[in-house]
Amino acid sequence: MKNQLRPALVSVALFTLVTGFLFPGAVTAVAALAFPKQAHGSLVVKAGKVIGSTLIGQNFTKPEYFHPRPSAAGNGFDGTSSGSTNLGPTSAKLRTQQTDLTSAYRTENTLDASGTVPVDAVTRSASGLDPHISPENALLQAARVAKARGKSLESVKALVAQHTEGRTFGVLGEPRVNVLALNLALDGLQ
Repeated sequence: MKNQLRPALVSVALFTLVTGFLFPGAVTAVAALAFPKQAHGSLVVKAGKVIGSTLIGQNFTKPEYFHPRPSAAGNGFDGTSSGSTNLGPTSAKLRTQQTDLTSAYRTENTLDASGTVPVDAVTRSASGLDPHISPENALLQAARVAKARGKSLESVKALVAQHTEGRTFGVLGEPRVNVLALNLALDGLQ
């Protein structure tokens, strides 16, 4: 038994060292050198204070800010409780929630009852922490934001266009707007 126990314990200790410490340490070091901003959370700093991350959505509710898509993470945008509702497409509860979200979106942005609402305005992302909205969603909110800030609609729409990111590598995903970056740019207009 001693002949089998010693090699097993040495193997466990060796693999723990390699896979638990050395490999993660090497990956962390390479990431910090090659992608320092991303490796440290893509934090956004304003006046020496961390105010958010470009990777994690935040809940903006004031009319002078663009609003993110709805979140099901905890009480909304809770990074410690990331997740979706897990409601299926045949769920009556999901349909009720989407009907309520659609009505609230139309009211908030003074849209008529027959107007199309972007799907990302009434559905939650899988993580509940998505920092982006579609350009269509941002443009429908532009009139509310411009009115609340006393700015021209054209200047707010131009800001949305400046902050619209294209498809990754030109083919992956959809065009998108980072809500935090757009709202910070709005604050810079003041």
